[in-house]
Amino acid sequence: MAPSAIAVDDHEVGQTTTAVSNLDFTERVIAATGPKANPRLAQVMPSLLQHLHGFARETNLTVAEWMAGVEFINECGQLSTDRRNETALLCDILGLESLVDEITSNQLAAPSPPSFSSNADNITTSSAILGPFYRLDAPLMPNGSSIVHDLTPDLPWYEHAIANTAFVSGRVLSSTTAKPIAGAIVDVWHSAPNGLYEQQDEGQQDMNLRGRFQTDSQGRYAFYALRPTPYPIPSDGPAGRLLEMLDRHPYRPAHIHFIVSGPNHRTLTTQVFDSRDRYITNDAVFAVKDDLVVHFSPRKGDERAKWTLEYDFVLQRT
Repeated sequence: MAPSAIAVDDHEVGQTTTAVSNLDFTERVIAATGPKANPRLAQVMPSLLQHLHGFARETNLTVAEWMAGVEFINECGQLSTDRRNETALLCDILGLESLVDEITSNQLAAPSPPSFSSNADNITTSSAILGPFYRLDAPLMPNGSSIVHDLTPDLPWYEHAIANTAFVSGRVLSSTTAKPIAGAIVDVWHSAPNGLYEQQDEGQQDMNLRGRFQTDSQGRYAFYALRPTPYPIPSDGPAGRLLEMLDRHPYRPAHIHFIVSGPNHRTLTTQVFDSRDRYITNDAVFAVKDDLVVHFSPRKGDERAKWTLEYDFVLQRT
């Protein structure tokens, strides 16, 4: 029987369906793209439409369910600001950002010279997701400064913070020469011991636990921070609700975010993860990579820090 707008019995799936469920419908939607379309869109849209329509057919998606999905995505957008990106958070918990990050890294990967030695066995430092709480224009601070502001005894997490003060330092190197990159910018941020980034917490000073540092002539950077703390993905938005509905835990392992950029080198967005954290093998957003797991060591003779971490970043030359 030829497809028509009248409901017919689809013996293959045992469901009642209509003409728009026929694969010819999807082909007509794909064919609607015009000859002057953006070349990349013309390339990717057929696959996207095939997968979207295929998902709807496979799951017998109803109008009510589709509308619930639309409202869910709308809510993500309405909650997103320059201080929090709920839509990106949704992509994170679905593993999409980590997957796209890995695809992009593989496309851009370039081998390093055989003689080069770095944190990651002769390759550039691995990338990791940006996350939803990055802020532009963190203060540019002198090397050796602290990104920890207003650490006072009245803070509920003061004792934890004091026990986890840390000195973080290292070099920024070129993957092609293994030489230091002078004038590179190391942009760093992490959450407070209560699991909140400063823009989530009215009790924290603006730009607390954020800073940018410029490497010296030897490619070195250094700053004081806190040894990071695991924290749950916020439960006050749709991404957190989705995790609960899926019966998934919301925790991210303790980590520090970095964006590292240098002249004539590709900008690196990454995270380093504290090896002592129990969520290191079960990250809610699937971002942990083995070469980004770091080990803090006890620091002696420094009243400002109880722990130390030295980590070199290796950037790919453009």
